[in-house]
Amino acid sequence: MSKFRIDCDGEEFPEENVRALERAMDGFVETDITLAVEFAFVDAEEIRRLNRELRATDKVTDVLSFPTLDGIKGKAISAKDYPFEIDENGDLLIGSIAVCCDRAKEQAEEYGHSYTRELHYLLVHGILHCLGYDHMTDDEKAEMREQEEKILGTLGITRD
Repeated sequence: MSKFRIDCDGEEFPEENVRALERAMDGFVETDITLAVEFAFVDAEEIRRLNRELRATDKVTDVLSFPTLDGIKGKAISAKDYPFEIDENGDLLIGSIAVCCDRAKEQAEEYGHSYTRELHYLLVHGILHCLGYDHMTDDEKAEMREQEEKILGTLGITRD
């Protein structure tokens, strides 16, 4: 059974939402160490800069994920296999996620749901990328979407 720790900057995602998302992720990955992920909330200018400098794509996007581990999707994660990725808290850092608040607000309006739902979706999407999930093929996209919906459902967040 896993334990997740989420480090979150700013006021964009309230502490109770952080703790709820940590609980929703518990048990998602078999591990003997707490898995840590960092969230940063940025504006359109900053995410465009990150996208341009790190991905050679000069455009605003909704979320960027920066996984620290490779080849972990669907596998048990053991602390002994990643001694150099363990942080000062004794947790295993699986990655960092940047979310563009401006784009999240636009998408919430575009898709007809709340900003809170959109933020949760983008954060779950980012965590799954840090755990090795992707959406480059139709099969990968379907698998990732299924996992996203399962986690959001645990949080009581639906498409309604």
